[in-house]
Amino acid sequence: MLEEVDSTNAHAQRIGGTGPLWVLAGRQTAGRGRRARPWVSPLGNFHATLMMVLDEPPAIVALRSFAAALALREALVALTGQTEAFALKWPNDVLLQGGKLAGILLESSLEAGRARLCIGIGVNLVAAPDIAQMEEGALRPVSLLSETGRRVTPGDVLDHLGPAYARWEQRLKSEGFAPLREAWLAHAARLGQPIRARTGADTRHGVFCGIDAAGNLILQMPHGPVAIPAADVFF
Repeated sequence: MLEEVDSTNAHAQRIGGTGPLWVLAGRQTAGRGRRARPWVSPLGNFHATLMMVLDEPPAIVALRSFAAALALREALVALTGQTEAFALKWPNDVLLQGGKLAGILLESSLEAGRARLCIGIGVNLVAAPDIAQMEEGALRPVSLLSETGRRVTPGDVLDHLGPAYARWEQRLKSEGFAPLREAWLAHAARLGQPIRARTGADTRHGVFCGIDAAGNLILQMPHGPVAIPAADVFF
């Protein structure tokens, strides 16, 4: 475990090698989420990155976000015993009692035709950002400590997360995306309910019907279902 880094994703990119390799840090000074948003990274929270090199098309590489979400949920359930408390929000969040507990950020670069993938994972174990710092419509940030009363260390999380991710990675490689899709949908937040999907200046309103075989969000709109590959989702 590193005491402090700028970001675990950036550090993992600098290390080199082919992995798989986990980078765990006590603090991040320049942690970030999707769309380069800052990620608050105080001591006691979980900040880690899994780096690996993959010889696969970009669309298959990107499916690791679902493997990571499933593994993280599995680890949190194992640590707390609260099976029903955790849900998955498309495309990359883990929720606890309806609040945002964790985020997942995939970043990749090409090296000699192969993808160097960094899967950054942040979990609010002991502290969560102030809701006033969030954009309008964002979910309430929560911490594991505030919602469950359980104090879990970053090392505890990685002890469970590492093996859980390895199992989902193996299933993805051996069985394809279908079993991950089924498992993810079994824990999906707001499935069958109205949501908003925002892409740039365009916001679409519809019913969240699931995800397709490529991991795209399926939004039922008045004129029919629409597959959305990337968006910010609001409830």
